[in-house]
Amino acid sequence: MRTLNSLQMPSKRLIASYVFDWFIILCIAAVGGGFNRISPFHRPFSLIDLTISYPHVDETIPTWLLLVVCLIAPGIIIFVVCMFFIPGPTKSPSTPKLLIWRRKFWEWNSGWMGLGLSLATTFLITEGMKNIWGKPRPDLISRCDPDIANLRNYVVGGYGQDISDKWVLVNWLICRSTNSWELDDGFRSFPSGHASFSWAGMLYLSLFLASKFAIAIPFLPPRGYSQNEEETALDREQRLTLPAFRKNNSGKKLSNDDNQNLSDTNAVVPIRNQAAAPPTWILVLGLIPIGTAIYITSTRYTDFRHHPIDLFFGSLIGILCAYSSFRWYHLPIRQGAGWAWGARTRNRAFGIGVGIGNYVGTEGWGPASSSRATDLENGHSRVDDMTGPSYTAPREPQALHHKEPSSAGPKESQVPYPGR
Repeated sequence: MRTLNSLQMPSKRLIASYVFDWFIILCIAAVGGGFNRISPFHRPFSLIDLTISYPHVDETIPTWLLLVVCLIAPGIIIFVVCMFFIPGPTKSPSTPKLLIWRRKFWEWNSGWMGLGLSLATTFLITEGMKNIWGKPRPDLISRCDPDIANLRNYVVGGYGQDISDKWVLVNWLICRSTNSWELDDGFRSFPSGHASFSWAGMLYLSLFLASKFAIAIPFLPPRGYSQNEEETALDREQRLTLPAFRKNNSGKKLSNDDNQNLSDTNAVVPIRNQAAAPPTWILVLGLIPIGTAIYITSTRYTDFRHHPIDLFFGSLIGILCAYSSFRWYHLPIRQGAGWAWGARTRNRAFGIGVGIGNYVGTEGWGPASSSRATDLENGHSRVDDMTGPSYTAPREPQALHHKEPSSAGPKESQVPYPGR
């Protein structure tokens, strides 16, 4: 059995690379915050435009509450899941506690990095676009308090003066409001920040929960078409049997009690019994964050803060950032068994050159000066991308020999705690 001494600590270079990743995420968010401080472009508007003449009302979801719901709450939930539900029932009882805590910490770090990247990139994109477009909000006229008496001094376009002296485009200088921040915010309608931020946080949380608790539509791996009656179970006799069908060497069908004495390699499982739908309560668990994002988005329409296209495009930004950030740090939901991607290896912690297409090499995580060549979690199964010193050419394929199954039944073996 491997001992605790076989567990290497990550190299300082590797740790520094992930600290630098956190620094980059914070810088992205800081740039977005800087955009929020800059005065946006002020698009000319018409005082008789009814689409921007709605009343200015209090927000249902103010910014501070948005941060609590979409940033702080997901962060707490991710922490709780990583501390109490990882590594799960697959670990061996002999697994060292330090290895378990390293896995917990890594999943926690990956979960928070994905959430941070999703929200930071969404914030940057949204705030930058708001300033570039400078689109008036539906309640702009209420914020503006226009100087109608001197209307002609602010006209910048329009040919409707012959019909009405107000049927023209004016610039933002016509506004008499003394609240400059509120007035500038009136020109930040496109895209919706609440919509993008809520979807970036809530959809990421939903994907995270779906990954950890296997919330996915049942699926079958790719396979060829088969007419085997035991796989399709279409005949009347087989409709009444349990999922497992096995045959002995004479071809006789056995009962389910007799099946227990045969090797699992002879099992034929019908297609319909190769997957099943998760419990409905787990589905509800994954849908709650999505419902929250929908509600937050809807309040921006009822509060007269955004036009429908603003909400649609803001939601799209949040959805794309949430999904890409989740996949940046986590394995696919259907294939990853709930795990995040492992760490980069030491020599590739800060980047790779041309011709090396993977951030995982043969050098492992530990320091270069370490006397141990392997790590307990990695074992001897490191990825060899044909660039390391341990690479050997593949052997010629050998003929396969048929081996009769044992009648004593399969031996139970304890699967060790899975590597990364």
